[in-house]
Amino acid sequence: MAVRTEGTPCWVDAQLPDLEAGKRFYGELFGWTFDPDRDEALLDGRRVAGLVPKRDGRMPTTWTLYLATENAGTLATRIKAAGGQMVMEPYPVGPFGVYALAADPGGAVFGLRQEGDPDGFEVTNEPGAFCWMEVHTRRPDAVDTFYATVFGYLGRQAEAGKEGGGAGVDYRVWSPPGSRPGGGSAFGGRAVITDDFPAEMPGHVLVHFAVADCDEACETTVRLGGRIVTPAFDAPHGRVAVLHDNQGARFAVREEPKPSATD
Repeated sequence: MAVRTEGTPCWVDAQLPDLEAGKRFYGELFGWTFDPDRDEALLDGRRVAGLVPKRDGRMPTTWTLYLATENAGTLATRIKAAGGQMVMEPYPVGPFGVYALAADPGGAVFGLRQEGDPDGFEVTNEPGAFCWMEVHTRRPDAVDTFYATVFGYLGRQAEAGKEGGGAGVDYRVWSPPGSRPGGGSAFGGRAVITDDFPAEMPGHVLVHFAVADCDEACETTVRLGGRIVTPAFDAPHGRVAVLHDNQGARFAVREEPKPSATD
């Protein structure tokens, strides 16, 4: 398998206290099936995410995004030099490669994944699959500099009314190094945690999954024992909602914009 561009999303997983309940929830919500030997979720037989048992009750129940790297040890050194910190230093995970957990200067935690074989996403940007990452922070300047320094992200301020940037909204869109600005290669963005949010909300990474119908996904989430954090709303890049699963893990769903009659 070809090595993905360093710093781009390559995997997501959720650590859940009740793995079987998680499989029932996501199996119905996204149509996932599961590989019992690898703790992996499959969409039409293709790897799409991991569901793993939470082994330490002190750890949060959360979705973790992993960024690709050719050398987790070297990248860990760059992260610390740029003002981030290592939550968990690189460690081997058998055939799955080398993992690590890091935090940016605003406290948002993300994973590193040095590829194993076979490994990572086999499908993205389809209903039921990962489609976007979003870093929420109270320290936008420090965080922008961090990701540009460590990963070479090409960032541009979203235009008002486009890509999540409404009038007066500070939202930055990220593309991988070497890509053409505005060329459709964006994979994520940075949003600011404003005073409208609770003071105790920490910096965090919000994982987005594509869905065919955002409102239906919200209804299904509630029926399955989850809850709606941010009700579905129309954004320039589609219809979006933020949800909690039936065990408290936060994630977002996004429905692609419907073509207009003039398209």
